[in-house]
Parts: sequence; structure tokens; C-alpha cells
Amino acid sequence: MRSGTVNPLGVSVLALLSEGPMHPYEMYQLLLARKEDRIVKIRPGSLYHAVGRLHEQELVTEVGTDRGGNRPERTTYDITPAGRRVLTDRLAEILRTPVREYPQFTLGLSEMHNLAASQAIALLRARIEDLTREIDELAGYQQLAADREVSEIYWAGIDYTHHMLSAEVSWLTSYLERIDSGELPWPHHISAHH
Repeated sequence: MRSGTVNPLGVSVLALLSEGPMHPYEMYQLLLARKEDRIVKIRPGSLYHAVGRLHEQELVTEVGTDRGGNRPERTTYDITPAGRRVLTDRLAEILRTPVREYPQFTLGLSEMHNLAASQAIALLRARIEDLTREIDELAGYQQLAADREVSEIYWAGIDYTHHMLSAEVSWLTSYLERIDSGELPWPHHISAHH
């Protein structure tokens, strides 16, 4: 089986199960508690689906079910030796190989000259505000981790996200200053029509 067929959420599931057996709902709660939803797109439905796929691929195995009170039955899963191999192979591949992703925002920046300067500037200022809020929130998580003496190694993804967002805000801020000051003139054919 090629490790490339395991998607990011599948990698998160395998990583959780390498810590010990658990059921999908527990995985979901733990991923949210660890703020992993900032790193991987997590919805309960997609998580159950990911576990199902890993089970079909024999990367995880059912190790028991429990029924607490009137809750539906919960199946507990564990990682198989094949699952461990796929996890380490996939992580090695992800860390080693830069993948060209195509963020929509880059497209927006490339084409923003189709808007009036005032509109583009207002939109980017609003974006900076949202990003700044998110940066503050991430800094809060990092503080929480430090207070609980959680090793930084477990927070590398959050730390990286924090730095990337900060870099984006810093770039946008100086770019907008250049537009505002007239150092970077906006194409007139747009401004004239709006």
C-alpha cells in the first residue's frame, strides 16, 4: 500500500492511535483540545470516514466496543504495525518534500488590480484584523502550553502557523503602506471607472 493514499486527517488519526487505543469520538475531542483543527480540517463525519478507510486498509484494527449508558456503541481502535510504518513513511515524505500548494489568497493578490484601490485596501485591512485576532489566539495557546510545561516539540505546528500568519501580516502591512503613500501606484484604468 502506498503511504501517499493516507490524507492529512488519516495521518492525525494514526498519530493519535500511536499514543494508545481510542474511539473516534475521543480522537475528535482530543484533536480539538490540542487545537489541531488549526492544522487539519476536522469534522466528526470526516473523522469517522478517515477511521473507516484506515480500517479497510488494515492500518488500524478494532480492539473492542463499549456501550456507556444510552449512548450508541463505541468501537475502540488501535494502530497496526502496518499503520505505524505508513505513519512514519508519510511523515518522512511530508517533512522532506515541499508540495506546491495553490492558496486562493495568492490568486486574489495577483488579480486585486481588478478592484478599485480603495476597495482592495479596505478588504486587506479587514483581513489583517482577522489575522491579528488569530495570531493573538495562537499566542494564547502557546502560553497555555508553556504554563502546563508541554514540550514545544508538540506545538511545532501551532508555532509554525503563528509565524506564517505573522509574516503575512507584516508583508501586507508594509505593502499597504506603499500603496497608501503612492510609492506603489494603482493602475488607473481601474480607478477611473469606479
